[in-house]
Amino acid sequence: MRGSRTASSDMSAWCSAVVLLSLILLLSVRENNASDSVRGSQFSEKPCEEIYVVGEGETLHTIGDKCGDPFIVERNPHIHDPDDVFPGLVLRIAPFYFSRKVSDI
Repeated sequence: MRGSRTASSDMSAWCSAVVLLSLILLLSVRENNASDSVRGSQFSEKPCEEIYVVGEGETLHTIGDKCGDPFIVERNPHIHDPDDVFPGLVLRIAPFYFSRKVSDI
């Protein structure tokens, strides 16, 4: 009788852990989807905000291309090493718009 109680309590603890883990994963996926849709709507209006927070896997080069600012290092004196960019680093961005040439008109 004692063995069946232990097995039953082990099984209920295991099921509770699986349900809890499933809920955590579901909520994290929903948060990522919501933040992607917000991020996408921001970029449709203009390339980047004036204050930019570096995300996972980004470099100054990729941020400069995405935001249209080739002078990120010059605008951010707190960057001592351009290769030492990490997620969460806050940057000042000033998009640089190229003027069209007369031949393009």
